[in-house]
Amino acid sequence: MTPTAMTSDTLRPAEVPTLYFIGVSTAQSSIQSVFPRWTAELGLGPAHLQGIDLPLHAPREQYRRVVEFIGGDPLSLGALVTTHKIDLYRAAADLFDETDRFARVMGETSCISKSDAGLICHAKDPISSGLALDAFVPEGHWLSSGGEVLCLGAGGSTIAISWYLSQRERGSDRPGRIVVSNRSQPRLDHIRDFHSALDTDTVFEYVLAPEPADNDRAMAGLAPGSLVVNATGLGKDAPGSPLTDAGRFPEAGLAWELNYRGDLVFLDQARAQQDIRLQHVEDGWVYFLHGWTQVIGEVFHVDIPTSGPTFDRLSDLARATR
Repeated sequence: MTPTAMTSDTLRPAEVPTLYFIGVSTAQSSIQSVFPRWTAELGLGPAHLQGIDLPLHAPREQYRRVVEFIGGDPLSLGALVTTHKIDLYRAAADLFDETDRFARVMGETSCISKSDAGLICHAKDPISSGLALDAFVPEGHWLSSGGEVLCLGAGGSTIAISWYLSQRERGSDRPGRIVVSNRSQPRLDHIRDFHSALDTDTVFEYVLAPEPADNDRAMAGLAPGSLVVNATGLGKDAPGSPLTDAGRFPEAGLAWELNYRGDLVFLDQARAQQDIRLQHVEDGWVYFLHGWTQVIGEVFHVDIPTSGPTFDRLSDLARATR
């Protein structure tokens, strides 16, 4: 059966235990094929995945309507939130009975769950992005290379990535400079306020980049060994790339496309320079796996390991659908 998505105007009570996927084009996601395999493997019973599509930067009342619906419907167990993490938190933070530490620090909602305490707001990106980064960035890379980071886009993923990479607990193996670019100023102001409250000596810089050529120039100023991250949603939620084809990736650098589906122009641009300038190009598949397993574990109250035989089995089941 072809997956279909609801909107804030078409919400209807769940008939079986249901996890919602709040995004922009949810019916196209691989999770639609992966989720039934995972629920069978994890023994979650007749669980259902239902997409809810909202436009980018949807009106406040749409976010509140979705959160109120999930909170009030008995068989609606929770949700994974993508694209709308910051906007949903700003619109509906007061509707949650509990908010976890990461959600308060990050100012975003990436997971909604329920417990005896009521409706709970979580931010899982600091965990899932850290797991995904550690899977492809070699241990000791920042210390040995002197590499920096450019995050294209100032949304929830960049907030989580920049937090993870700037933690003092990482010691000397962390980038000394993290640059964040964005097409509009308000998101840059928001992430600047977030960074200013961190206990870190990492240097943060902010670039207003309304045009892809602006990002090309920001990338040209990176040190060798630097990481460039496409956290804009371009290539998935909207067509295109935040870079032009003339942009030059850092020598011996790393490129990370957070998306794994769509036209993925950024990924193509990076792969065109792999082995010429870049030492590694990563897509969003492992990030996808950790993001979803973290949320499923929270919503269904099951322990899903982040590595080892169980995680490998879930990865294999997911990869078979690609």
